[in-house]
Amino acid sequence: MSKPDFSYERRASGIVAGVDEVGRGPFAGPVVAAAVILDPDDYPEGMTDSKKLSKAKRELLFDQIMQKADVGIGEASVQEIDTYNILQATFIAMRRAVKNLKTTPDILLVDGNRDPETGIPSQLIVKGDTLSLSISAASIVAKVTRDRQMCAFAAQYPHYGWERNSGYGTTEHRKGLSLFGVTPLHRRSFAPIRKILEVTKAKN
Repeated sequence: MSKPDFSYERRASGIVAGVDEVGRGPFAGPVVAAAVILDPDDYPEGMTDSKKLSKAKRELLFDQIMQKADVGIGEASVQEIDTYNILQATFIAMRRAVKNLKTTPDILLVDGNRDPETGIPSQLIVKGDTLSLSISAASIVAKVTRDRQMCAFAAQYPHYGWERNSGYGTTEHRKGLSLFGVTPLHRRSFAPIRKILEVTKAKN
């Protein structure tokens, strides 16, 4: 299986940033995006789609990326997800991540098939985190950042297993919802959460 490389970066002219997000599917928590400009002469070895890496490897690479690269991180809150929908909130997080880079890139390599409309030319790459090293780096930064946030939130709301499931709708999370109800960090616009709220309202 091929590994991500700098093929896309080399074909683009000027300063290139990879952009990716995590957290579109969970029942709870923000959506987090990262934008990363790598130095082709000094970058961490072993980067790929963050989901294919162990937690220990992701954490190690995260630290190395933060040391060696220009990194911007952005997020959209649960309230923004519920107000604008998850796709638009994802674009908001991506735009914030790009804005938080120290250097303004000339072109973005964006994971997926939808343009976040940052005002900077974008090349959309489906499964980009397995093809472009810059997008791989962004996927790692976004995932580690969000996982750490969900661990912190789990200390505040301990009944849902967020330190293990990152807010996704696992059996443990669903059981917590049935026993303890919906928290302020749950996405009320998502069907499973909306259904619980409707049932609760009907009972009252």
